[in-house]
Amino acid sequence: MKAVRIHAFGGPEVLQVEETARPVPAADEILIKLYASGVNPVDWVVREGGNDALRAYLTLPMTLGWDAAGVVEELGSAVTGFRKGDAVYGEPNFPGDGSYAEYCAAKASQFALKPKSLSFTEAAGVPLAGLTAWTALFEHGKLQAGQRVLIQGASGGVGGFAVQFAKAKGAYVIGTASAGNLDYLRQLGADEVIDYRSQQFEELVRDLDLVLEASPLRDNAERVKAISVLKKGGTFVTVNTDFPFDDAVQAALARQQATGALAANQPRQEWLQEIAGLIDAGQVKVFISKVYPLAQVAEAHRESQTWHVQGKLVLQIRPDDEPA
Repeated sequence: MKAVRIHAFGGPEVLQVEETARPVPAADEILIKLYASGVNPVDWVVREGGNDALRAYLTLPMTLGWDAAGVVEELGSAVTGFRKGDAVYGEPNFPGDGSYAEYCAAKASQFALKPKSLSFTEAAGVPLAGLTAWTALFEHGKLQAGQRVLIQGASGGVGGFAVQFAKAKGAYVIGTASAGNLDYLRQLGADEVIDYRSQQFEELVRDLDLVLEASPLRDNAERVKAISVLKKGGTFVTVNTDFPFDDAVQAALARQQATGALAANQPRQEWLQEIAGLIDAGQVKVFISKVYPLAQVAEAHRESQTWHVQGKLVLQIRPDDEPA
């Protein structure tokens, strides 16, 4: 099978499309015939050699990609709940056999039936960013209907899903983005929008139940400002798990009697099922910025590294209408 693999860490030039053996699923895994793979910042972070949190887990050569949609080709001996031919979406094992490939084997518990209303290409843009947003908002942030949440970096892949999930659950949503993305945030359903370049959010909002840091900015001084707009007992959650809280952030949390959390993505089947339900009910939309063929994977990485992508980047591995 064809797969995009790296044999050395480095720039986009280390990405190689090559022939490799088709994986064999373990007892708790499914083999997925892949139609599309999402492209995410973690992909090029790993390509470059990872960060302090990841480096120890990375071994070469490896296939990148942790955002998949396709069809179940084989079932491991212990797998129940899926049948051969099921259209599924989810997260491949991380780090390991990624989704930049014609097939991947992954834990069945990290996949669910894909939303019926989405093509494979659209569905591949959901799992990693969607689950990251879900984990942060609901597992760590405990967001409830009627609460007020500020989402920083609301126009990105994670932030865009976070806005829609929070709205679907009945929260009041304030989003920050650059001026050119404010209309997009309104389209996603944000109740208020803030231009982070020309407006100081800490002067405009207060008494929030939750702040979600979904922007790529790693700045503890900005976190202190964000914590200052929480109500007493509020929660600050960040998806930037590689950038821990410093003493100033810990002190700010203590002043607000607030909880702080580094939210690592959790690939849970039941959450994928709930997300699919919201999508099929029309409460959550998937915005695809650009689709690349597998051979143009380096271009997709360069685009992702601009940090100016609105919506999701996807690699197409097979045409959506190719028979399963």
